[in-house]
Amino acid sequence: MTSNPKVTLYTYFRSSCSARLRIALALKAIPYTSIPINLLKGEQSSPGNKAVNPSSTVPTLIIETESQTVTITQSLAALEYLEEAFPGQGTPLLPPSSDPQARALVRTLSAIIACDVQPVTNLRILKRVARFGVDRAAWSKGLIEDGFAAYEAIVARSAGAFSVGDSISIADVCLIPAVWGAERAAVDLARYPTIKRIAAALEKEPAVREGHWTTQGDTPDEFRTWSSLLEE
Repeated sequence: MTSNPKVTLYTYFRSSCSARLRIALALKAIPYTSIPINLLKGEQSSPGNKAVNPSSTVPTLIIETESQTVTITQSLAALEYLEEAFPGQGTPLLPPSSDPQARALVRTLSAIIACDVQPVTNLRILKRVARFGVDRAAWSKGLIEDGFAAYEAIVARSAGAFSVGDSISIADVCLIPAVWGAERAAVDLARYPTIKRIAAALEKEPAVREGHWTTQGDTPDEFRTWSSLLEE
């Protein structure tokens, strides 16, 4: 990877998938340009966004060098790419290759959030289930609780300071935006003591504060007041 790639992130301030990449880019010390896509206004389905992301979603990570342009439209793939394309830069996002068991554990935890929780509680799905009279809040809360119960059962055995030992990993990068979503859904985090402890540790990390949904360029002013609490 060239030392000065041009990095662009199509993002939305409250998108948990976008937050994963904002946090990871900060951890890897990779400067980037944000292009906000307002999901509530339907900008994800605009011709401009669809041209770079055929799924009509966010995030999209674009890395341009003199020789190539890499476009990644799925957050887990983008997280792994950042680790592989920028080895030795910033914070490692995976345990060392000499520990395949720990790497598999990180990927398992990441998938619980990215596959079992987020897709079924995102805005697109909530809009669809609402057509059938489903209580959107109860739907989200129940599914988040199911996913967190699975995550808790695993990290109760694997956690140190963070989800897998004492180093931040892709699992943590996926977990903390999910915790923010769980708080909005009125999930009682006390039921998941290990997750709650890990989240408290992550909230103190500068990269997590940088990626928080209250601190983004497209965050509406009425939501920015909470960000001051992060500095206390």
